[in-house]
Amino acid sequence: MLDIKTFKSALEQLEEEKKIPKEKILDAIEQAMAAAYKKDYGKKGQIIRAKFDLETGKTDFFQIKIVVDDTITKVEEENEDEKEYSVKDENDERVRFNGEHHIMLEDAKKIKKNVELNDEVVFPLEAKEDYGRIAAQTAKQVIIQRIREAERTSIIDEYGTKEGEIVGGIVQKIERGNIYVDFNRATGILPVEEQIPGEFFQRGQRIRAYLYSVEDTQRGINLRLSRTHPKFIEKLFAIEAPEIENGTVEIKSIAREAGARSKIAVHSNDEHIDPVGSCVGQKGTRVNTITQELLGEKIDIIPWSEDPRQFVSNSLSPAKVLSIEIDEKEHKAIIEVANDQLSLAIGKGGQNVRLAAKLTGWRIDIKGDGLPAQAGKIVASTDDLPAYGSAEGDQGEKVEVIETETSKESKDVETPTKKTKKNKK
Repeated sequence: MLDIKTFKSALEQLEEEKKIPKEKILDAIEQAMAAAYKKDYGKKGQIIRAKFDLETGKTDFFQIKIVVDDTITKVEEENEDEKEYSVKDENDERVRFNGEHHIMLEDAKKIKKNVELNDEVVFPLEAKEDYGRIAAQTAKQVIIQRIREAERTSIIDEYGTKEGEIVGGIVQKIERGNIYVDFNRATGILPVEEQIPGEFFQRGQRIRAYLYSVEDTQRGINLRLSRTHPKFIEKLFAIEAPEIENGTVEIKSIAREAGARSKIAVHSNDEHIDPVGSCVGQKGTRVNTITQELLGEKIDIIPWSEDPRQFVSNSLSPAKVLSIEIDEKEHKAIIEVANDQLSLAIGKGGQNVRLAAKLTGWRIDIKGDGLPAQAGKIVASTDDLPAYGSAEGDQGEKVEVIETETSKESKDVETPTKKTKKNKK
């Protein structure tokens, strides 16, 4: 005899641990009992449903028949006793009439006057308690399958709302460099290419990452994580700076080389609030907290401007720009800086100018100002690059540093002496 109290307790426990509504669990049980009934006592084509009463523990069984007419079904005449006949027309799209599955409209109206085509007519069945081993096994498989499906749906509903946010979990295992993160009800994957270079985690350690995709696969729900995505920085600033969280300060664009350096352009929607100061925090507390999370990654915070001249000039910070020419047609900016600012503007391996180009979306050419032999010579040039890369980090950045005679002669300016190209895929 079913112990209703124990059964209800089990339902509540499943609902709490698996986050599956008990209504869905009951539905899975009813489907399983209907499958078991049909296995032992049903006929071919029958639609059988079960209704479980949670208060009494009693189960009622029903046979369902679909209301049809001659436009929907064709009947096959097999013998004189059974009224079944078939229209032998290859173009006839009607389905074969099955007395266990269908009921003709005129017969259905004798049971229910306002019945219509494709309605369901319900017939009660005799309750059974004795089921065979195969039927019981079928019922068990149905329950397990339905509960798994309900759990998958519940996980997708929960983590689908967290897509595009930072999530925290525990490192479950590390295989071939990929980190598997336990979120209690689901597992996240942090691939090698989405990890900050030089980062190291151990099993059991807490970890935070940006959830950029929730995938429903045959093997289960996969949460795709990243710590190199530009949006990871944006969400970290939203946590540390209330002005960003409430929309007073807006992050307009981000350019990032994970683990090394990032640039973010910020703008305030309130003229009384300093956007850069809001991100830096008192004595740098806010930005330092984020830098520590990102393994010491340097972050340049610059004011965004609608004026492309001003924006591009700001993007080359900490270098000081003397003059700037904008070519709208080629979407290119030609920057002039003092000779002692060349290395600062270009950055190590061209990193500063490369990030500036990604941040602004403008191609940037840099030249020195001082010596006649160098006047008009381009020292550094970048391709026009997007401000954001993909979640996998494919940002395609490239910078070309062009050799000049004066850069060889000057000891004060640390400029490259050969063409270098750096590609990231």
